[in-house]
Amino acid sequence: MIKILLVDDHPLFREGLKSRLSMDDEIEVIEEAENGKQAIKVIENGNFDLVLMDINMPEMDGMYVLELIKEKDLDCKVLMLSMHDNKEYILAAMRYGANGYILKDVPGNELIRAIKRVISGKTYFSSEVTEILSQELTSEHKDVVTRREQLVLRLISQGLSNKRIAQELDVSVRTVETHKRNIKKKLGIETTIGLVRYAIDHGLDR
Repeated sequence: MIKILLVDDHPLFREGLKSRLSMDDEIEVIEEAENGKQAIKVIENGNFDLVLMDINMPEMDGMYVLELIKEKDLDCKVLMLSMHDNKEYILAAMRYGANGYILKDVPGNELIRAIKRVISGKTYFSSEVTEILSQELTSEHKDVVTRREQLVLRLISQGLSNKRIAQELDVSVRTVETHKRNIKKKLGIETTIGLVRYAIDHGLDR
């Protein structure tokens, strides 16, 4: 049985969520808290498997709870359940050690799937959250990789050889090889196939 601590400041929402989760034979909400301050007291007792927690709450919000969990080195899995889909909240939750982030408007079966995935030791982010993270990652790497290197990466993803790329850019083959080596180092990718896959996955092939 997966024992859940449900943390949200809206009693009606907690009641509805608890009812939905009870439909799964492997999940039980055994503790509830209406703010972060109450949650920390329960977490320190540790009589549960996962914290399902909102962000915006009175007295102490979910982000501060995450900070305290990290600061106190508490062994605790946390799945954030929020209405906020902006990258600041999502990235902050990841930075403070959340095991997943899911939006409140997801279907009940997805929430259950997320809970079980986190319990198994993995992470879970709803599709909208994953898209935001992907955009942020792409943006970060675009800042790291120069415009010239982005162009080389795009030509690589189109299947061009070093010689063809050199012709396209009017540079030497050695210069192209240097660009490829630098791109691999910056992105932590070892093979040309890996570069192609990265370019396609992050929309840098167009």
